Amino acid sequence: MSQPIPVQITVVSAQNLKTLKSNVLVTLVSVEYNGAVLGDSSKTDVLPDGTAEYDFSTSFECSPDGPNSLDVLVQKPLLLTVLEVMPKEKKKPEKITPLGQAVVDLLPLLQGVLSLKVFAPLYAVPDSPSASLHPEATAGLEVTVSTKELLLSATQFSSGNLLSITLEAAYSVPEAFTPDAQENCMACLQIPAAGEKELLLLFKNGILKADGEKEPLPRPKTWPLDPILAPGALNIPDSFIVGGPYEDEDGELTKSEDMEFRIQAESMKRIVWDTEIRCFLDAAAVAVLRTRIAECRYWPVELCRLSTASGGKGKASKLDKRDEDKQIAFHGVAYVNMMHLLCPGVKQIRGAFRVFNYQDSEVFEKTKFQYSIFRDRRSQLSLAKEALVNSPATKTASSKAQKEGKDSSATQYSEAGTFLVMEIKLDRPLVPKRLREELLQRVKELIPPRPALPTQTEGAKKVVEDYQKCVTSVAVAILREYHELFGKQLPDQGVMDYETMEEQKRQLNYELNTSGKYFAFKEQLKYSVVKIVREKYLKTTAFETKEQLQAFLSELYVYLVDHMHIALNKLLSEEDVSPAPPPNTTMKQLLLFAREAEANKDLKLASLFHRQRIARDQRHIQSWLDYGAFCLLHEDATKALECFQQALCLDPQHTQSLLLCGIVAVKLQRFEEAEIFFEDACCLEPSSIIAWTLSGLFYEMQNSYIQAERNFREAKKLLRAQLEEERRILEAAEGEEKKPSSPSTDPEKIPDDSADKPPEVMERVTSKEEAAAVQEALKAPAPQPPPCTIFMKTVEFLMKVNAVQNPNVWAQKGHLCYLQKDFDNAKECYERVISFVEDAVDMHFVYLRLGSIYLEEKEYGRARHIYLLACDNSASCLTWLGVGIACYRLEEMLEAEDALSEANALDNTNAEVWGYLALICLQDLLPGAVLQGGRQLEAEQCYKYTVKLGLHNDALLREIRAAQQRSGFGDPSL
Repeated sequence: MSQPIPVQITVVSAQNLKTLKSNVLVTLVSVEYNGAVLGDSSKTDVLPDGTAEYDFSTSFECSPDGPNSLDVLVQKPLLLTVLEVMPKEKKKPEKITPLGQAVVDLLPLLQGVLSLKVFAPLYAVPDSPSASLHPEATAGLEVTVSTKELLLSATQFSSGNLLSITLEAAYSVPEAFTPDAQENCMACLQIPAAGEKELLLLFKNGILKADGEKEPLPRPKTWPLDPILAPGALNIPDSFIVGGPYEDEDGELTKSEDMEFRIQAESMKRIVWDTEIRCFLDAAAVAVLRTRIAECRYWPVELCRLSTASGGKGKASKLDKRDEDKQIAFHGVAYVNMMHLLCPGVKQIRGAFRVFNYQDSEVFEKTKFQYSIFRDRRSQLSLAKEALVNSPATKTASSKAQKEGKDSSATQYSEAGTFLVMEIKLDRPLVPKRLREELLQRVKELIPPRPALPTQTEGAKKVVEDYQKCVTSVAVAILREYHELFGKQLPDQGVMDYETMEEQKRQLNYELNTSGKYFAFKEQLKYSVVKIVREKYLKTTAFETKEQLQAFLSELYVYLVDHMHIALNKLLSEEDVSPAPPPNTTMKQLLLFAREAEANKDLKLASLFHRQRIARDQRHIQSWLDYGAFCLLHEDATKALECFQQALCLDPQHTQSLLLCGIVAVKLQRFEEAEIFFEDACCLEPSSIIAWTLSGLFYEMQNSYIQAERNFREAKKLLRAQLEEERRILEAAEGEEKKPSSPSTDPEKIPDDSADKPPEVMERVTSKEEAAAVQEALKAPAPQPPPCTIFMKTVEFLMKVNAVQNPNVWAQKGHLCYLQKDFDNAKECYERVISFVEDAVDMHFVYLRLGSIYLEEKEYGRARHIYLLACDNSASCLTWLGVGIACYRLEEMLEAEDALSEANALDNTNAEVWGYLALICLQDLLPGAVLQGGRQLEAEQCYKYTVKLGLHNDALLREIRAAQQRSGFGDPSL
């Protein structure tokens, strides 16, 4: 748009005026735009049904350099006021009072609309007769807005962008802020445009609210207008502040330790704007915006308190000049990190941003801005009437602070912990997100071409079998016809002569042809022959020449005759050909064999089994993934990538294959390829927690912390939703009765179930001081397992596919499961640790806990083996105790006693060792046992030490007392 374009406004009529005021008789409508009145309609009678026909038209010009530019058009709505005309009274002029106001958004005129017809709701004006009427008034104005030509062409609009900035509120404001009609809280920031032009966006009229209820959600956004007669008309239609979880925001104060502070601040003294300012950026301005953000991620948002009191226009002007160089009252600045807007597909950032004292050096260092908007560019803000200086109440403090070189009023922001909450939104992302089709094409380009998989022969094999069955069926039918004509030929009747045979053949052919059975048999064979042509010879198109047709028919005839003979031979032979035996192993068994070979360190055999699975069915994706994971574990990343890529070729929609390709690409330092794989996985399955987490880890590795933060946040949001759904299902199942939640949903509510005892052997300390400390710790609440996180889920996935081989990871996961009393998974993890060639750092505790699990599950042979490994690794009282218990349960008494004696030699204060020694001695005292000298005395001494040292294993105590009763040996402690 280079020339002024008229914007025509027509107020057609008003509807339902009676809902605003039941006795309204005469009205007129006034049209205003950008502070200027465009005109008033003539007085119009209100009909009984509440309508009024105005048919009033007016206009204004939209021009680049005029007062009503595109920047104004996108920010400010059309304001329409319905005025009530009161009847004349004696010697008094007629009275005109405002009845209601409506606004019309002109943004569609920039979006390619030539004519706009709307029904604008009328909002009542307070302090008028309408203020006491029904709140659900449905009055409105029918308005038409039009232009003769487009304000922006389709190309101009599509190449530009619509930027919307919403300043919600400032929380935790300084104590010095008090409700004062002479003060105006303002905020301002600038947006770069084409060339040297800057757009200054000013948020005025912040409302200081006292302590009380929090701001409601959702709540409407308001137009950036000065106060009008009907406050309800300030609300932007269909535009709301909806809020959201703090952890999903893009600003500061999103950590768990900030939550309580923010919750308290939101119900305390605050400044509320809830104002949205929009601006249209053309293509050049969009490019400048993108460049500026890349050059400096932080943008300043200035905040100050302005004095609106003045002694008149002349005095105000002089005041401005006189106070130009004075400090600005409560001049603060918040730094907004705009780098989020350069992440692909991001159109919006919202969050809380701390407010700091405005210091030129600090602002320049963080933002590269060399001037203050409020101090150096106040003339562009049209703030001639406001005094941007300290109010009288703060002059004394400020004069002292000026001597010290600082503004004490501004430092109060930092002391109070003030923060702004604001939202910045674009109509289209500055960096478009790659489309799924583009990502698919890039993935195809990354996967090198491979030989085509062999054509599946199952279809051809089946049609040949069907043909042979059909031949057999026809042959049986013909033989039946023969027997009906000539009877069965018995073996003892001798060989039939040639002439008789030919005569019977002639009669049979005649019978088949005349009865139509020959045609029926031919039709029966026809369908199976057609299938052979299609499936076996893959022929579905016509032949180009007769010679080609004849050659094909000859070949087909020979093939059909051969298989006819095969079928007839099977039918007529005494011993039918036995079918080929089916494979004696299944895919599941082959995988088991591969894992067994891997556990036995026979990697060649394991690889062979994996390849056999693939050869059995090359289109089975899981076989490729399992083989790739095997290769990944044994440091053949290139081969692993080939396997994962082959799985991806079979199904480009397979998210796990995409993630595995990305993981191996990172291992091979092919970072550009890895980014494509991770991005495609997130695009393909946006609900995948693991995909977003792995992608975030990748970006963090690449030092793209903003993108990593956004991906982690998305993963956390999905996890919260998943856990909330689990909680909801659990609560629904339990009904109104409150029961403990599962560990995954509420780990803090896990009960200490006394029935769920730990296994027999637990870690114990080797000194009395440590034992006392343990006893004290047992009195305290048991440590709760950590909650489920996105990283725990991702580590589990990585361990399953062998993407991480540090045995310490498996050991830590095993410990975590053990503490959660998830002994099945703990056992699986510990067994995985032991299978590694390299030991974990804390192998001693791995052995102890795995052995205790085996004892609890009564797998005494395995327990003995594990505890012996622990003894070889680092012998202790507990390792030998474990060996002794396992041998005792296996009724290997001599070995048990030797092991317990070793344990006793290492620590003679362990009550459980003495307890099992007492059991062994008591076994020799049972009736029928070969009596050994001194066993009764030994049993007595062992039991005494067991009681003296305070055995806490109730099950063992009961077992000892039962053995005492069976042996007839009394309790020496009684």
